[in-house]
Amino acid sequence: MSRHELKDLLDQVPDTRELVLRRQPRVSVSFDAWEEARDDALEAYRVWRTAASHDTYAVYRAAQDRADAAQDVLARSQTQTSRTSVS
Repeated sequence: MSRHELKDLLDQVPDTRELVLRRQPRVSVSFDAWEEARDDALEAYRVWRTAASHDTYAVYRAAQDRADAAQDVLARSQTQTSRTSVS
């Protein structure tokens, strides 16, 4: 299957806005999602540094983007919690 065919196939999958975690939640869903994304990004970075190619870099960047997005969600949830606690 080519990359183009795979992208077309994935574009047809509806976004259900569900979050799937590999591990049992321990702290909070936001924190656990960020932690998994961070771990994936660190592993992808290690693979890219070991076997540099366009594909391994693309995998690393996608994983890092996911970690960045999860960090933003985590920061927003912490800010909302702080505002609620202070009020």
